[in-house]
Amino acid sequence: MATARSSFSASTDHQVPSSLVNLGNAAGVCIMSNAWKYEQEPSLISFISAFLSTNSFRLNFVSISPDLIFNCGGVSIAFVFVTKWDCCNVASIFNRVKRLKGQFARLYVVATLSTKAQSDSFIQSYFQYEMEFGKPAFVQVTDAEMGFEKIVKIAHSRGVCKQQKVASKLKVERKRTVQDTNIFIRFVTSIPNINKHDANTLYQAIGSIEAIAKASKEDILANTDLSSEKAEILARFFQDPEFYLSPKFN
Repeated sequence: MATARSSFSASTDHQVPSSLVNLGNAAGVCIMSNAWKYEQEPSLISFISAFLSTNSFRLNFVSISPDLIFNCGGVSIAFVFVTKWDCCNVASIFNRVKRLKGQFARLYVVATLSTKAQSDSFIQSYFQYEMEFGKPAFVQVTDAEMGFEKIVKIAHSRGVCKQQKVASKLKVERKRTVQDTNIFIRFVTSIPNINKHDANTLYQAIGSIEAIAKASKEDILANTDLSSEKAEILARFFQDPEFYLSPKFN
């Protein structure tokens, strides 16, 4: 459970400063539940629309189970956004959260708790309904505008993390490819009469040492610019033990 603090003071006319949050060139999609929208004050919906527009997010209204779904950087995050905490009706909130937890791998619950009574009700109910800590994560805020700001920041940060993981994975794969290419070239150029150009040609056309080992002379000639003599050497090297075990003189 976490308590968020707003980076701005909510004004009565819900103006959204352009520097409210610094998301850089972030862009994404916010899907809002039609049912949730109709339960909110029009001023809050106007605030949300302006906030998203300022931060380069598209807003769509759809019939969905959570209140909000964000798609940022290729990752989807679902939110239950409780803007009016009813101390007398907490069962419906927690039962809904339990149901949605089984449907969405990335689920957050943002609860607006503006009074001590609401905060006490939340804490008591959290343990009463045996919620598992962090599954899902609950975020406490003191007003709805602050809550939505927090939602956007959570969604954005999850998207950034996903993009960083993808970039890191691609970097590792590129490094592995370079290493594999170097090993391939070193091995193939150890074969008599096969030079680095031949090795690069074979790597591009056939792709692996295993594939070359299975290729016939005709396959090599059909897919590369190697000479008939070199194709014969390659085919015999992999398929004729007496050839590759006998001494070679260049």
